[in-house]
Amino acid sequence: MAIDHVLAVIPVADTDVASRWYERLFGGLADNRPMPNLAEWRVTGTGWVQVFVDAGRAGSTLVNLAGQVDELAGQVDELRGRGLEPQPIQSADKGGEQSSLVDPDGNLIALIGDFRIEY
Repeated sequence: MAIDHVLAVIPVADTDVASRWYERLFGGLADNRPMPNLAEWRVTGTGWVQVFVDAGRAGSTLVNLAGQVDELAGQVDELRGRGLEPQPIQSADKGGEQSSLVDPDGNLIALIGDFRIEY
C-alpha cells in the first residue's frame, strides 16, 4: 500500500474549545470540518492535524511539528501574540531547537526547529 497522507489525531473533550485554540496555533480556521466532532488543518502538502472528540483519551497525545530553526523564534513570538503560551526555546540534539505548548486538554505540542532525520 502506498501512503499518500499522514493524519495526526489529537483527542479532545470539546471540539469548539479545542478548535479555537488550534486556530490560534495554525493561524486560521480549520481547512475541513467533515463531522461536528472533527476539525482538520492541512499543515504540509499531505500532512494533516485532526482534532477529534474522544474525552477518554483527551490530554494523552504528543505531536511534534518540525520546521526550520531560523523560523522558530519568530514563530514562538507570533504564537505569544495570538494569546498562546509556548515554553522558552531550548537546545535539542544535533543543533536543533524546540519549544512546546499545551492545549486546553493537556495534549503536548512540540515545535522543533532544524529538524533532521538521520539513519
